[in-house]
Amino acid sequence: MTGKDAFRLSDVELDDTIGRSTPDVEHERAVAIFDLVEDNRFEPVGHEGGPYRLKLSLVDSRLVFAIATEGGSGVATHILSLTPFRRIVKDYFMICESYYEAIRTASPTQIEAIDMGRRGVHNEGSQTLMDRLDGKIRVDFQTARRLFTLICVLHWRG
Repeated sequence: MTGKDAFRLSDVELDDTIGRSTPDVEHERAVAIFDLVEDNRFEPVGHEGGPYRLKLSLVDSRLVFAIATEGGSGVATHILSLTPFRRIVKDYFMICESYYEAIRTASPTQIEAIDMGRRGVHNEGSQTLMDRLDGKIRVDFQTARRLFTLICVLHWRG
């Protein structure tokens, strides 16, 4: 396959190493995966094209990206330390809590300000992910945002 459709994810799977959580967390994970598969740009550097299947797993606090073609042929495996994301994910969760609290009690202006901060932290995490994938996997910013959302949901225990 060539063109835009060749460089995309057609499936994302969470390995058993990720662990399972509450029904609410599982729902958020499913939504994050759906959004990612629905619209993405994913290009393993040096590979002629997919579409691709991505299997995510955790090994020694590292996120493993196992990439295969739709037919199952292995393409690449990349391992990312989650350490660069810890502060960002913690900040993101904290501001999300503030946002959900503000929805109940704050003015629309205050809610909007908190939401802008939330988006800013999310963008920082997305850019960090793009930087960490540089030279391994090319993604556009929206795909990085969706992958960062998935990384956040993987940290969320409910």
